[in-house]
Amino acid sequence: MVDVSAFAFVFVAGLITALATGIGALPFFFFDSISDRGNVALWGFASGIMVAASLFGLVQEGLAEGTPMEIGVGVLAGVALVVLAHEVLLDAEIDPREYEEADFKKLVLILGVLTVHSFPEGIAVGVSFADLGLAGGTQVLGFTVPLLAVFMTVAISIHNVPEGTAISIPLRAMGVSKWKMVWWAVFSSLPQPIGAVLAFAFVRYAREFLPYGFGFAAGAMVYLVLSEFIPEALDTGAALPRGGKPTLAVGIVLGVALMVPLNFV
Repeated sequence: MVDVSAFAFVFVAGLITALATGIGALPFFFFDSISDRGNVALWGFASGIMVAASLFGLVQEGLAEGTPMEIGVGVLAGVALVVLAHEVLLDAEIDPREYEEADFKKLVLILGVLTVHSFPEGIAVGVSFADLGLAGGTQVLGFTVPLLAVFMTVAISIHNVPEGTAISIPLRAMGVSKWKMVWWAVFSSLPQPIGAVLAFAFVRYAREFLPYGFGFAAGAMVYLVLSEFIPEALDTGAALPRGGKPTLAVGIVLGVALMVPLNFV
């Protein structure tokens, strides 16, 4: 039986990643806007972090726990779930401009859409804590925390910052107050701590499915990068030289360059 405090610890880790999204709104305390080039670079940076965390963190750890076939099945399941969720919510795309004017019913719908976008990151955090309390980790607040969990929590937190910026841009255009932009940015990632706890519970009580869990989280995150982050960056950079592709590439390289060394610390 897993101690309740372990679930609380994982929830806090997921909450930290959600709170990091609010950091993305902080530049607007000092600047009125962020250039298209800067936004493209941020999207690229986030994409590089996600891909590096998935390949060098989740997939690598999954291969240590199971077979390539099990990882592959998990990857396909992760992609399929995100695709299915997008199909179900196809007509429910939400613009952050709608946050301020939403009633309770609309907020429930918004949270459902946000869950599709941010839940996989929460799952990645939860799966990475599978070995919480077991030998081989590092001590944090009295818990033996797997190094992979530290790596994934840092990676998702850094990745969330550009997402918070992207959410804040249209809110800024509406004249929404700075602190409310921080709140809405955090709100967009609230499904992450919930996803983290659910994934942690699943892999701890069904340990034999851990390799599939690693593959699932990796597949979902890489698919989000390919289907949302990169297209969003290219749309934003359409007016830049060469469509913003060089800036996007630099951002991706910097994101990967940041995360790969952390994987070996």
